Amino acid sequence: MQSEKYQRLMQDILDDKLYRHSLGVAEAAAYLAEQYGGDVQKAYCSGIVHDYGKRYTSTELINKAKQLKLSLDHITRKEYRLLHAPVGAALLKAELKICDPEILRAVACHTTGRSRMSRLEKIIYLADHIEAGRNFPGVDRIRQIAGNNLDQALLTAVNLTIMSVLERGLLLHPRSVAFRNYLLASLRKQECRNSDKEK
Repeated sequence: MQSEKYQRLMQDILDDKLYRHSLGVAEAAAYLAEQYGGDVQKAYCSGIVHDYGKRYTSTELINKAKQLKLSLDHITRKEYRLLHAPVGAALLKAELKICDPEILRAVACHTTGRSRMSRLEKIIYLADHIEAGRNFPGVDRIRQIAGNNLDQALLTAVNLTIMSVLERGLLLHPRSVAFRNYLLASLRKQECRNSDKEK
């Protein structure tokens, strides 16, 4: 990993607010990786570069997606807040020569989530919600849960995200619904296993 190199690069190309957010996500990701047995250096690096796509406008991202021959669904194409993730991941590979598939997948799905996410993908999704600069109703509760149960914290975060999307009348990506259902099913299995052990 070349975390310091990418940190300097992101500081140069992002505005101050977005760079501070990226640094916060990197730090939160490193904490979560240490807490849940992940690769701390890879989590930090993924957090630093996760918003690489936000340096471009939505029009630029659409054009770059065409140049890279990316296949984007119609919902992602219409929502800039979703668009920067998959296109950003492709641009990390094309422009920065980051080829680690774990990092690229974590960046690609950090806005919507998806069913059966890897540990690193989960960490980056959650770190994006709980980094120190975030201040929204419910964030302290997510941070508290994140110290004890990764999937429960993720479920709380995705529930709040889905409610926010619905309240604002935005398009809800089906991957977010799939992610929520996957987490809910996984937590129910954990509860059943724990209940069986107690018998």
